Amino acid sequence: FNPMSFLTAIMQHTAIHNSYDLDQMALVTDVTKRTPDQIDVPARDGAHIYGVRMEGARYDHGVGSIEESKMKDLYPKMPVMTIRSLPAAKVDRKDQYECPLYKTQARGPTFVASLWLRTKHNPRRWIIGGVGMLLDVVE
Repeated sequence: FNPMSFLTAIMQHTAIHNSYDLDQMALVTDVTKRTPDQIDVPARDGAHIYGVRMEGARYDHGVGSIEESKMKDLYPKMPVMTIRSLPAAKVDRKDQYECPLYKTQARGPTFVASLWLRTKHNPRRWIIGGVGMLLDVVE
């Protein structure tokens, strides 16, 4: 499985379907409050993903943003996320943190993409904390 190809396919589908230039597309991450059991139909735009874990912070459903991680919870699971694509000019990145997504905990060479997540804090806080998302965690 090549996660970057999967994300590129989401952008290609939207670009072709709406006659946009692929190089002008950007990924948008919508974090839902649903569990995988509550997803009955495919996403109208993009794709639902689940199983991603966060390192260095957690996503708080109640607040709807990234928050400090809880004690002894090193890799909290992210809720179901919908990844879709829009023209970059239509995307508002205000109050969002550009969270790196990695294949494994090795980070560096396993970088996949950056997904933007809502935050109520200054994004610098999460940059300094090294917050990232992981596709595979070995505990």
